[in-house]
Amino acid sequence: MASYYDIPVIIPAYEPDEKLITLLRALKETGIRHVIVVDDGSGECYEKLFAQAEAVDNCTVLHHAVNLGKGRALKNAFNHCLWVYGDAAGCVTADSDGQHTPEDILACMRKLWENPTALILGCRDFDAPSVPARSSFGNKCTRKVFRYLLGLSVSDTQTGLRAIPAFFMKELMQVKGERFEYETNMLIETKNLNIPIAEVPVETVYIEENRTSHFNPIKDSVRIYLMFGKFLFSSLSSSVLDLLLFHMFCMMFEPLGEAVRGIPYIVAATVCARVISAVYNFLINYRVVFKSKGNLAVTAGKYCLLALCQMFCSAFLVNALYGLIGGTEVLVKMPVDILLFFLSFVIQREFVYRFKS
Repeated sequence: MASYYDIPVIIPAYEPDEKLITLLRALKETGIRHVIVVDDGSGECYEKLFAQAEAVDNCTVLHHAVNLGKGRALKNAFNHCLWVYGDAAGCVTADSDGQHTPEDILACMRKLWENPTALILGCRDFDAPSVPARSSFGNKCTRKVFRYLLGLSVSDTQTGLRAIPAFFMKELMQVKGERFEYETNMLIETKNLNIPIAEVPVETVYIEENRTSHFNPIKDSVRIYLMFGKFLFSSLSSSVLDLLLFHMFCMMFEPLGEAVRGIPYIVAATVCARVISAVYNFLINYRVVFKSKGNLAVTAGKYCLLALCQMFCSAFLVNALYGLIGGTEVLVKMPVDILLFFLSFVIQREFVYRFKS
């Protein structure tokens, strides 16, 4: 490949307007040599507009018979690029509504050329006065969720302007998500594969308060945040199981007092409950939540070390607090375990299940 000008630009489009044609002509004038537009089932009313797009001599249009979603449009375009532009460093994705300027698209292409193993994000400034409130609020919330749940510090999680290395495109063909949630899954996959993320500051352009966007801030945010439900399900179900077992063992051991080698019954109940709930939690986290690619035995060993530390911290903190304030054992245990949960999640994410190739 001669230069970064040969990196193909992918533009998914669903019921676009004349701004798409304006963008395509501007990209041509900038010197960008390959553009792939995906007509995502826009229908007969938009045939003339896509015919205009195909008339731009550096542009290829792929068609969906029905609307399949942005995720599917991107995957099909990746497949096309990998077949037709097999020697390309990767591709750049951009939106069809005029939010991304040719200069910013070119800047991301250049950044990919200089960093061929990194995912490049064109990031907007959400403190700018031109940013609609719904976009600013949504992005800032998602940014905080990403920082805690995934350990990814990304300033613009929903940007459609991305430069993607060729090897990552191949991996992304297998990533789940057919609509807007696919772009979030893409960021999650960088964590799973240890792919670095580089950011390029871009102009913040919102035309007509972003009314032409097909991103539904409620419906599509629900799709995005549903993927985090597995994190909560694993932890909450493990906690409920642990509390029920703890209560059951307390009832069993309390009449014995400290007769069993001087161990307080609360400590004994905590240990027994935690062993069972920890096995359950490990299996769900390994297979479903973090989808670890690490060796099962090694990962289990790291998890056991964490579980032991967490178990003893819980046991002695609950026992000490119960001795100080009394009350009901379960009510004393709950805030202690909530605090330990947040700490445990970060350790699991960064140490237990993280696979370093």
